Amino acid sequence: MPRCAGWRRCVTACRRGQDCRGTGTQILLPMLAALRPPGIARILGPTYAEHARAAALAGHETREVETLDALTPATLATVVNPDNPTGRVLDARTLGVLAAAQRAAGGLLVVDEAFHDATPEWLTAIPLVPGGAVVVLRSFGKFHGLAGVRLGFAVAADAVAEHLEALLGPWAVAGPALLAGLAAFADEPWAQGQRVHLRQSAARLDRVLAHGGLRVLGGTPLFRLVQAPPGTHARLGRAGILVREFPHWPDRLRIGLPADEAGFARRAGALA
Repeated sequence: MPRCAGWRRCVTACRRGQDCRGTGTQILLPMLAALRPPGIARILGPTYAEHARAAALAGHETREVETLDALTPATLATVVNPDNPTGRVLDARTLGVLAAAQRAAGGLLVVDEAFHDATPEWLTAIPLVPGGAVVVLRSFGKFHGLAGVRLGFAVAADAVAEHLEALLGPWAVAGPALLAGLAAFADEPWAQGQRVHLRQSAARLDRVLAHGGLRVLGGTPLFRLVQAPPGTHARLGRAGILVREFPHWPDRLRIGLPADEAGFARRAGALA
């Protein structure tokens, strides 16, 4: 099957390694967690909850930790970079230290870069893949957002990628999704323009949120994490605005970017 051009460039930069395609990265999480026998899994949190669920399903003793010191060594260590929902970013030196610790312990480091395409200036962990013990996840839909196209990638050493592909089978991704991916990755002018648009929209949303009494705590150009007073989630819902709430963070919400002028106006009105 053809490989998406953008990812071939990433893999070539690794010198050794390849990408495994799936219907989004979600399907790959349990497979990655099962690459090591049941042991200790640590996830740098707070973050996307499905990593912990996948690790637990694979039989690992799983815990979300809040410090790098508590993350490694582990049988499976996972970081989301940039993080969802906080927007936390780990630099190249930190990622290198984590990878070295995992290699020394015989463990695996999974770096989920699902939101990386919106901010390519942030360094990727892909150059760490050839050293072994590192798998990098990338998501097509977070940035390109084509409805109905489920496409995700694991960039890994040859043996790991081949193992994942064997588990997924020969027709893991539909032909139309691959063709859409090829066309989207080749359209660099659109990508550059979209990144400018996302940054401008995020800055505008920050102003709307601040005017409505919400404190912006972090996020990425695709979403914002805010501190909100009680009742904000319900108030936004009544206005037709869906946001992510967190049971363990009752005063925080993740809010996506409005699609158009009407969306900005609806948010401003709901928060007035």
